[in-house]
Amino acid sequence: MIDELKKKLSREKKIYLDIKVVPGASKTEIKNVVYGEVIKINVKAIPEKGKANSELIKFLSEALEVNRKNIEIIKGSGSQFKLLKIQI
Repeated sequence: MIDELKKKLSREKKIYLDIKVVPGASKTEIKNVVYGEVIKINVKAIPEKGKANSELIKFLSEALEVNRKNIEIIKGSGSQFKLLKIQI
């Protein structure tokens, strides 16, 4: 899945991702795609003071090889369901 997202980002320069975050997991990882296009990602951090959001952004920036500043939570910063904009 990460390779597909990297290719799409490289081709389009900007992508939007619908994410379902499951905080408090044993490790941070992409689990699967749910509800059609929503990517379910487990994060190790707890949902307190933005820790889970920070962990999510860190994970995606490393996986997609983009700067953290290029990942923005457009919608849902206080929710499990988020819309992210990622650009290069």
